[in-house]
Amino acid sequence: MGTIWELDFYSRPILDERQKKLWELLICESPLDINHPTDSLYRYSEFTSNQQVNSIWLKSAIEKAIADAPEAPQKIRFFRRQMNNMITKACTEMAIPAVLSRRTYALNQWLQQRMEEVYPTYSNYQAGTNPSVQYMSPAPQPLPDALIGEKWTFVSLETEAFAEMSEWDIDFGEAFPLSAIGLAPNLQIPGLIIYSSRAKPLAAWMSGLELAFVKFNSGPPARLLLETGGNDCWILANLANSSTIEEAKRFSEAKSKVKQVHFLAVQSNPESESFAGFWLLQEINI
Repeated sequence: MGTIWELDFYSRPILDERQKKLWELLICESPLDINHPTDSLYRYSEFTSNQQVNSIWLKSAIEKAIADAPEAPQKIRFFRRQMNNMITKACTEMAIPAVLSRRTYALNQWLQQRMEEVYPTYSNYQAGTNPSVQYMSPAPQPLPDALIGEKWTFVSLETEAFAEMSEWDIDFGEAFPLSAIGLAPNLQIPGLIIYSSRAKPLAAWMSGLELAFVKFNSGPPARLLLETGGNDCWILANLANSSTIEEAKRFSEAKSKVKQVHFLAVQSNPESESFAGFWLLQEINI
């Protein structure tokens, strides 16, 4: 999969000498597997004035980060949709794919830590929220007919079981260290397994979507939804009876007990010992 970076370029609650908010570029490496040591993830930060907020400055700063990093990124993820044009332009000029994604778990943890512990230490810190521009979520789209699973089921795994995930037979997937989330080893991580005779094409399609999270929407109609990219949403299943709705509610409740961590898996059948796809996910508010 190569090295993936997570990037945020936005104003911070710190004023400059002109009483204008400083902007900051944050870059950190995505942890891509369950055992990736978080203390070795590459990080880069740089402040600039609002007069330098353009793709030229951003490109130059990213080039400095690349020169400083042990390895250049194969892809850059970013979550702020309102910065799409600027970030995409800067990355395109460097021939680096830039994608809207909510798989920016490491970046969001780092940003939250800086909001709480770093920015308030500046003398020109301006207390208050630092909101992002809100977008209306689009209507959920149906999955392509050829990719609809024949069957699905809710399951759960203890956190300690994921320690061996690197040894599982998985064609497509991505994970992150649960230690970074601070989950105890005996907790139950809820998940959803989709069974399909076309498991590999389904998993391959999903692998290109920047999977964000699975959620239960009580509706009406009641549905299981798959959120992807920066703002996309797909209908995994329509829930037509009370028993499946109750299962979905329990799945949602289980997520809330483990900091919204969960997983999505794709298999050819319930007897299979391999996975066409397996993704560890976390629902976060961006």
